[in-house]
Amino acid sequence: MSLDFESLRNIRAANPGKLAEIYSARKRRDVIQGDGRLFIIAADHPARNALSVRDNPRAMENRYDLIERLATALSRPGVDGVLGTPDIIDDLALLGCLDDKLVVGSLNRGGLRGASFEMDDRITGYDIDGIVRDQLDFAKMLNRVNLGDAGTANMLEYSHHAVNAAAAAKLPIMLEPFMSEWVDGKIRNDLSTDAVIDSISIANGLGNSSAYTWMKLPVVENMARVMESTTLPTLLLGGDPVGDPKDIYDSWGKALELPGVRGLVVGRSLLYPQDGNVVAAIDTAVKLVHG
Repeated sequence: MSLDFESLRNIRAANPGKLAEIYSARKRRDVIQGDGRLFIIAADHPARNALSVRDNPRAMENRYDLIERLATALSRPGVDGVLGTPDIIDDLALLGCLDDKLVVGSLNRGGLRGASFEMDDRITGYDIDGIVRDQLDFAKMLNRVNLGDAGTANMLEYSHHAVNAAAAAKLPIMLEPFMSEWVDGKIRNDLSTDAVIDSISIANGLGNSSAYTWMKLPVVENMARVMESTTLPTLLLGGDPVGDPKDIYDSWGKALELPGVRGLVVGRSLLYPQDGNVVAAIDTAVKLVHG
């Protein structure tokens, strides 16, 4: 699709205050409306040093290409919103892509992929004050728990403060918990059913109120048992795409039928589909979520 990147660059250089005007005038929607289900496109990967998709380690490095894919996705009927860091969200705002969409600000993580401090996951993107300032609709935070790494204690404290601030602002916040461990010098998330349930049990109790807390969970074996471990509204994440797309869609479809599951938050597998057809991938996901 045709996007005015020249105007975007000029505004960023000469009139950065324009963003505040755009956010103030943005047409907003209720978080829950219609069928009560949500389909959100995720794009906070680059800021955590995760540019790879399948066997291409540099797939997401071209910002213009990424923004075009996001704009295409947001133009499709049934796409409810987008999740990103401020750089991504500001680009989309300047290009006029956010009206009537849910905008989810990623608090992101300072524990960059491959870093020695990867488990010390400090907030490096939006904070709750910034999300409220820009009149966004939702917050998102990753919560990786590594029982063998002391950095996890800091992450839990940061998460506690973020959930408290979100509740005080009456802002929904989705938590994305994992049990993680060091394996051969790299962090691996444990996607066994028991580990996912353990991570949910910890995340359930973060903060001084759970009134505005949502879950963002991976699709794993025995999702019915997983969903029995929380009463919080839940969105399913896509993760790094592995395997046949049909099998992935089938697993999402089955999980979407479970009580408590309200939709999908997916990024790379739909923005960079194997066949290159972003529209078809997005429309397939829309049908899974909204029917």
